[in-house]
Amino acid sequence: MKRVNLLCLIFLLTFGSAFAGGILTNANQSAQYIRMLSRNASTQIDGVYFNPAGLTSMENGFHFALNNQSLFQTRTIENSFPLLNQSSFEGGLTIPVFPSGFAVYKKDKLALSFGFGINSGGGSAEYKTGLPSFEVPIAQIPALVTAMGVPTSSYSADLYFKGRSVFLGFQFNATYELSDIISVAGGLRYISAVNTYDGHITNVMINPQHPLVNPSGGFMLASDFFTAVGQPAYAAATSDQEVDVKQKGKGITPILGLDLHPSEGLNIGIRYEFRTKLEMTNETEVDGTGMFPHGEKFRNDIPAILGAGVDYQLFDNLKVSASYSNYFDKDANWDGKEESVDNNLYELALGMEFQISDFTTISAGYMHTKTGVGRGFQSDINYSLDANSVGFGAMFKVNEKFDLDLGMLYTAYQGAYKEIEYENIGTFKETYDKVNLAFTIGVTYHLFK
Repeated sequence: MKRVNLLCLIFLLTFGSAFAGGILTNANQSAQYIRMLSRNASTQIDGVYFNPAGLTSMENGFHFALNNQSLFQTRTIENSFPLLNQSSFEGGLTIPVFPSGFAVYKKDKLALSFGFGINSGGGSAEYKTGLPSFEVPIAQIPALVTAMGVPTSSYSADLYFKGRSVFLGFQFNATYELSDIISVAGGLRYISAVNTYDGHITNVMINPQHPLVNPSGGFMLASDFFTAVGQPAYAAATSDQEVDVKQKGKGITPILGLDLHPSEGLNIGIRYEFRTKLEMTNETEVDGTGMFPHGEKFRNDIPAILGAGVDYQLFDNLKVSASYSNYFDKDANWDGKEESVDNNLYELALGMEFQISDFTTISAGYMHTKTGVGRGFQSDINYSLDANSVGFGAMFKVNEKFDLDLGMLYTAYQGAYKEIEYENIGTFKETYDKVNLAFTIGVTYHLFK
């Protein structure tokens, strides 16, 4: 019997963005993004992230913005393995505080800017009853014991895992206007990445019908049963296990930008983020599984990104926008996990802003996300799905210096599945699905000079 452990948990939070973006990247970095979705040609303050070369289009002076998002996600996994106590597993992710901020100083042809945000992860995921990959090894114990000549029909276990992942980014850009048509930018983002894991598998119980070892015929600890029948390896495999691990890493992301405004009302933004080489190191307090040796290192790169967008002022009060983002997942180093990526993930987004009055602008957007992972990548711990998102909201100009942004985003994913072969039992289907919901508020302050 294979050791019952937390092996599969290693990818829970080392892979996976909180909401919008690539497999490991959060693109939802501003309130304007939530309400419009297409921001790669932005010449507003969130251009610090989406289009740093467009910041010279802002007015001279200082500009500051602070945003927060509240994010909600529901994950659903169905597994047809016949020995499980349940076939449907549902988990939730709630992130009430997901901040980002920007600051820009613009003087004539030069703009200097700073931004911070959570570039990956951002919340805590808690699994109180586990997932199929946690439970399948335990579900096979009754059949194993029965095969040993002791009829056993049921099992139970206390399965718990809580993980938190935050990749915090601090970005600095310099933008210069070469001519009335072309602006360029260069920047660096410093990434501080932290994953924490706290979990256990305890009280693995079975009901062996053995009059000498288990006279009551009820539930007993599996480890006690295997000890009583002289199977110390099995007893160790089913004993209580705990994990308390922190993983840390740091990296630098070089960024280049180009902004073109060839005619009145037309703006084109291009941004390229180089791959962030990120090496994580285990800081292990407790590891009953042997899967997280203290000091062990592994690669968890943030993929390179190419973003391009077009904004066009169709009428005086209507702007339309289109954006494309490509995440170079195939070129990242994920300690071999990238070998299950067939194609790079990309996003296509369309958005619009309509100015109702001097004080109110409404917006809406649509985005399609196409993942490139193969079925070998998918698991109940981490899966990547095609998705369709809609966002809408409004910007209110409170006065000459203050803007208020409000928005909402909903994402529906297209379910996927894989066939899993369980040794000596058969092949069964596992399906994956999830939905996302986000609300945002942002405040921008302008100090003109």
